[in-house]
Amino acid sequence: MNGNLAYQEDFREEMLGGKIYMMSSPSVNHNRVASHIFNAFFNYLKGKPCEAFSDGTDVFLTDEDRVIPDVMIICNKDIIEKDGIHGAPDLVVEVLSPGTAKNDKGYKKDLYEKVGVKEYWIVDPSLHSIESYLLSDGKYKLDGFYGIFPDGLGITEKERAESKKEIPVSLYSDFTIPLEEIFYNLFE
Repeated sequence: MNGNLAYQEDFREEMLGGKIYMMSSPSVNHNRVASHIFNAFFNYLKGKPCEAFSDGTDVFLTDEDRVIPDVMIICNKDIIEKDGIHGAPDLVVEVLSPGTAKNDKGYKKDLYEKVGVKEYWIVDPSLHSIESYLLSDGKYKLDGFYGIFPDGLGITEKERAESKKEIPVSLYSDFTIPLEEIFYNLFE
């Protein structure tokens, strides 16, 4: 079989509210950011009870909602099955793309809150920034806005100096990731 045909048959889709959404191939910056976050999670979690998963793993949340997060951490091994994750991850990371930003900031954020995802990151590769939400009493609260911001955005040197340069992973008190590692080697 021709490699192109095999590739064409290997499509990805999510189901949100019972509606199917086809997923396009991510950009290089999207892939780099997601890979850097996964690598940080993977390296930190070696020998610990939680496990990191990268893009490509189906997560079955409700009868009408099946998502494929860019990166996630699962601490409850009972929800890991051969065909995917059946239940809420502990932490979900979505890296924004032009075609996914509306759902990542809207429907998916509400869905993750509803099903009990403890921590949700919305990562913007173009702004080199992350919004981190923590679940508190069943509702997401913005825990922090983290950014290193590329030049040309109108960010003052004072704002740049005062911005948070490491993002904590709330599941572990001693786990933070420098933003320079997450946003390393991106195209401007």
